[in-house]
Amino acid sequence: MYKKVIEFFDRLEDKVRGALSRHPIVYALVGGTAIVLFWKGIWDTANLFPILNGPVSIIISVVVLLISGLFVSFFIGDETILSGLRREKKLAEKTEKEVKSEVATLKEVQSELRHIESEIQELKGKKSNKRRHVKS
Repeated sequence: MYKKVIEFFDRLEDKVRGALSRHPIVYALVGGTAIVLFWKGIWDTANLFPILNGPVSIIISVVVLLISGLFVSFFIGDETILSGLRREKKLAEKTEKEVKSEVATLKEVQSELRHIESEIQELKGKKSNKRRHVKS
């Protein structure tokens, strides 16, 4: 039963996400509204418990976020941490030449990815042709 419910919502999510991704502004409005309503519900529920005043709420949330590993990644972000470890400059500190160089590198990578994707499609086509030939 539990597995069927999970599978249903997984398929539903895929369909809704696929439909909304074609309309980014509507997607942003739906997502933003849902997030605000979620936090409103959390806030209203926390108000039902007098013990969850400011300091207690902060302590509980920091402990849970630290234990779950979400504290640093949520407030700083993984990319910020990784760029710091790589000793990369912030975009505002980069020269125009550095930015253009990165853009050129990204374009090369995209071109290579397209080439790899086309090779994969060719291999899939050959594989399906072999299967049809063997079945005949």
